[in-house]
Amino acid sequence: MNFRKICGLFSAGGLGYMALELLWRGRTHGSMFLAGGCAFLLLGDLEQRRLPTPVKLLTGAFLITTVELTAGLLFNRDYRVWDYRQMPLNLWGQICLPYTLLWVPVGAGAMGLHRLLRRS
Repeated sequence: MNFRKICGLFSAGGLGYMALELLWRGRTHGSMFLAGGCAFLLLGDLEQRRLPTPVKLLTGAFLITTVELTAGLLFNRDYRVWDYRQMPLNLWGQICLPYTLLWVPVGAGAMGLHRLLRRS
């Protein structure tokens, strides 16, 4: 895959992630463009691997959660971007189990979208 295609996929993931945040929370942050782009590229790589679907879905949720944790530790130390400290089973207020579970269907959709965009 060429650099231009990778940049296009990264941008699609970043913009898509920001759009999801706007729909879900009514606001977003520029750092979410970076998180979304990284997560989208990682999910695209995962989608191409020969793994059972449940393994892909759980791994995808883990990848997104890891990207969220990394973004949180870099950009959200003051909890101005998001704050999960009141959520159950949270880690440092940056990630939590309920959102990790939400990433399963979101990741599935993202993998399908990545497949379509990669072919075009």
